[in-house]
Amino acid sequence: MMFKLIKPKKVSAQIADQIRSSILAAVFSPGEKLPPERELAELFGVSRPSIREALNILATAGLVESHQGGGTVVKSLVEMSAGTPLSEMIKCERERALDVIEVRKSMESCTAIYAAERALPEDLRKLEKIVSEMEENLAAAKPSLELDANFHITVAQATHNIVWLHLMQSIFEAMKEFQRGVWRAVYLTDEDHRFLYLQHRAVYEAIRDRQPELARNEMVVHLTFAERRSNIYVSQSRV
Repeated sequence: MMFKLIKPKKVSAQIADQIRSSILAAVFSPGEKLPPERELAELFGVSRPSIREALNILATAGLVESHQGGGTVVKSLVEMSAGTPLSEMIKCERERALDVIEVRKSMESCTAIYAAERALPEDLRKLEKIVSEMEENLAAAKPSLELDANFHITVAQATHNIVWLHLMQSIFEAMKEFQRGVWRAVYLTDEDHRFLYLQHRAVYEAIRDRQPELARNEMVVHLTFAERRSNIYVSQSRV
């Protein structure tokens, strides 16, 4: 007999399927919290025990991680956060961060192309908001470290490719301490901050205008600038 009996699917499995689909569609990014159990129960119209069971299914699959009193967080498909071998290697040997930046130049030149081809209006609004806030920080002589990271993650989101997004998020997590050091020690002048702002705006405008090759070129210009400044930071640490 080629057919099999149809078995009713448990409510918790159906919930897990929907949340899994949302994660894989980049509705939730790595490190982002899911809504609280009570809110999820209301959204799905089910009991909280069903929600807990669904979250356990997702945790077993390695997609989320629950923290006592801290909610449920989406895990990266490619884990490189603090305490992992990559982040520890960068911490012990700063020059290894230059290897990561070299990889970023290749990866992000591609994400810029795909973002220019695939970005939705909501993606463009997010990028525009980040660039506008960077401009405000420039005028107020404030650093834009977090906005810088958010910009690159948002470009990855705009590719609508979950692997690009999780790879970029994981690399930024591994590089977080190094990047803070670069901003504190090297990006010191108003001119540096102005260059960074203009470079991000150029990438955004190319994506907005649907110019994939220009977006790629502008991203390479920006990351080459960042690579040069990171080289200076690494050289300072050797003295």
